[in-house]
Amino acid sequence: MVTFRYASETLARYPSVVGGVLLASGLRNGPSPDSLRAEYAAEQEAVRERIGETPPSQLPSLAAWRSVFRGFGLDPTQYRGAAEALLRRLTKKGELPSVNTLVDIGNLVSIRYALPVALFDLRATSGTITVRFATGDERYTTLNEAGEAQPTHPEPGEVIFADEAGLVIARRWCWRQSDESAMRDDTTHALVTVEAHHESGRADVTAALADLQALLGRYAGGEYATAILDADHPDI
Repeated sequence: MVTFRYASETLARYPSVVGGVLLASGLRNGPSPDSLRAEYAAEQEAVRERIGETPPSQLPSLAAWRSVFRGFGLDPTQYRGAAEALLRRLTKKGELPSVNTLVDIGNLVSIRYALPVALFDLRATSGTITVRFATGDERYTTLNEAGEAQPTHPEPGEVIFADEAGLVIARRWCWRQSDESAMRDDTTHALVTVEAHHESGRADVTAALADLQALLGRYAGGEYATAILDADHPDI
């Protein structure tokens, strides 16, 4: 069964996309151990030194993502992709807080490569998850707002991650994930993605995916299946 795929319409509009995908089972989550916290802090310091005074938006990988956002009608200064938002927070505040083991691993790799890394708990999803243009009928629950408000709907034409029942787990491609898909302390099964559109995207995604698997194996255990997806290989 196909677990994750890019719709043909998405690939026709964005043929340069490269997606690294990791399907994980048997994970352990919870507070990050001291060794992971130290590794995360060291990566933050290295990234701050490497970026220096360069605005994150000018990094090639993030500039490419900004172009993608404009392509489906978004102002990338109003809706910043997840990787750009992380790096802006790091450069302005000086550090990123620890959340939990799985989130810290994703954020560590995201700032290392200046690429969006998404981790989705799959317990609420049904069937294949597809990266596609929204019709506007799908349902989405804002992160950390479950039970507080009615589900909303994506805007027609924006890129979403959605399952076969119309549940949206990510809006505006790499802007924000849903509450249902957030990493919990009892998360055991997850879909992890890292995506790029820039010229060296394939090499960066391949390296980032290897780092994700190594870090997850070291700190969260589990079993993994991985793939690099593109216009010629659109699903796993």
